[in-house]
Amino acid sequence: QVQLAESGGGLVQPGGTLRLSCAASGDILDIRLMAWYRQAPGKQREMVASMISGESANYADSVKGRFTISRDHAKNTATLQMNDLRPEDTAVYYCNAEGIIGVRMNMNEIWGQGTLVAVSS
Repeated sequence: QVQLAESGGGLVQPGGTLRLSCAASGDILDIRLMAWYRQAPGKQREMVASMISGESANYADSVKGRFTISRDHAKNTATLQMNDLRPEDTAVYYCNAEGIIGVRMNMNEIWGQGTLVAVSS
């Protein structure tokens, strides 16, 4: 069974940096898309950054120029480098994968458990 595990969240001061990591485990042959979403208290979950294999990344307008998503296709990992963090970036961040081709089964979409990012002085 394919699973996603996030790491790297925490408390940081405004202007600080954090790096989130997501690792997919299981008998995976390919993952079409990996993305990061976030959900702040009282708000809907929103896409932060996404990357399809072989294509350029997409970002929410609110994080362009500050966040960078990268993927290691061979290792089935994705990272989110977050710079110049702001209080409004505070949220639970979720890793998402779509179009998973596995040895035994394919999956349309899976989610990680989430990791909390808190930006406060």
